[in-house]
Amino acid sequence: MFHTGEATGPTILMVPGLGGSGPSHWQSLWAQRRADTSVVDFGDWNTPHRNSWVATLDRAIANAQAPVILVAHSLGCLAVAWWAHLSPQPYGWPVAGALLVAPADVDRPAVQEELRGFSPSPAVLLPFPSTVVASRNDPWISAQRAHSYAAGWGSHFVDIGEVGHINAASGLGYWPEGEELLDRVIAAALDGHARPRAPGDARAMLSHDRSGAGQRLS
Repeated sequence: MFHTGEATGPTILMVPGLGGSGPSHWQSLWAQRRADTSVVDFGDWNTPHRNSWVATLDRAIANAQAPVILVAHSLGCLAVAWWAHLSPQPYGWPVAGALLVAPADVDRPAVQEELRGFSPSPAVLLPFPSTVVASRNDPWISAQRAHSYAAGWGSHFVDIGEVGHINAASGLGYWPEGEELLDRVIAAALDGHARPRAPGDARAMLSHDRSGAGQRLS
């Protein structure tokens, strides 16, 4: 487990989706227990506006002590992707990594009206290591579409079986398996900062990650 007392410790920013994350959601539970973690407050949780959410996320990242790890859920994943598209950064700084859980499919024909403003989803290689976590019976996105997101974003892909939208209604509680994935993201981010890179290394890493190789969480 990562401890905030370490000098190299990143700041964890929770990025909830539509409606926010209630008190029983794993994002809220992690934020309560982890001293290194805070929740990005978009304010307009039920009437999201893409540019407003991106600007709010940008301020939260700028105000945080870098490096930053983003932990997004549902529409929050799209806010992260749009932030990366509209606010480009050097590879791995200040955002050093991201855990993107159950991204919402904002491009499907019958998409909820509140999500339309985030369409089309940006197919941009994220300038930091990232992991997309998906469920096979998520009502907001198909597993195939989630894998497509991961490939477009250059993210590692993790299939955790049939657990719905990976939220409070999924009965995950604190979701310790998800926190293990977060710890892996943190470790990869810190390892990346520890190793000096020659020019072009970041592009090579992105090209390698673009395959979005699948993994089943055991």
